[in-house]
Amino acid sequence: MTSPDTEAEHVEATNLLYRDPALYDMVQSDSTSAEMCQTLIELHRPDARTLADFGCGTGRDLEILAKRFECVGVDLQPGMVDHARQARPGLDIRTGDMRTVRLGKRMDVVTCMGNSLAYVHDNEEICQVFSTFAAHARPGALLVLCSPVAPFTRTEPTTATVDTPTGPATVTIRHTWDLRTQINTMHRHWVLPSGDEARDEIRRRVLFPRELERYAEGAGFEILDMHDGTGAGLTGPTAYTAARYTRP
Repeated sequence: MTSPDTEAEHVEATNLLYRDPALYDMVQSDSTSAEMCQTLIELHRPDARTLADFGCGTGRDLEILAKRFECVGVDLQPGMVDHARQARPGLDIRTGDMRTVRLGKRMDVVTCMGNSLAYVHDNEEICQVFSTFAAHARPGALLVLCSPVAPFTRTEPTTATVDTPTGPATVTIRHTWDLRTQINTMHRHWVLPSGDEARDEIRRRVLFPRELERYAEGAGFEILDMHDGTGAGLTGPTAYTAARYTRP
């Protein structure tokens, strides 16, 4: 297993947004993950009071969830955690590796959103992550995941304008897919307002729905729901998964 420090440095190096947490917050400002998470909690565990979020990034979603739940967040990258503590000082956010971290408490809800699970590529390490989820789940706890369940296979690049704190940037995105490893790579080319350019190469592991179900069941979770957030079932490349912890 790669050491947490080395892994954090690698992930940061491959993603401009992780190197610039303020930009990350701005780009993610229209995310509806926290609202979707709350909807699933209301549906499957309405009495929940405590929540642990693994891969919490800058704490943007956690800040919304903390209005209702007693929350703790964990993220691998010290830069993201430092930004979160400065931008959202009221949150309990800690640096940790979700493959191995143990907080010493069990929660009503365990969450892992924002593609965090997809950065774990090795089968055994995915099992370790699900063991971490189980280690922090009370009997009957709800697990909420947001992760890719199908690849982006379109090879033609797309270009968009992205607002940044210093003005609009242009980003061109293309995807490649390795079926053998189930790694979907996003290649991004940024042209920033200053005229500087940056390139990303973000590698994410796709866990197909039945595969995701198998990992969850192996750690003691029963799948309750899996959909793409559109109201049309499971048709898109990303799924929200809700599962209940069934062990004592």
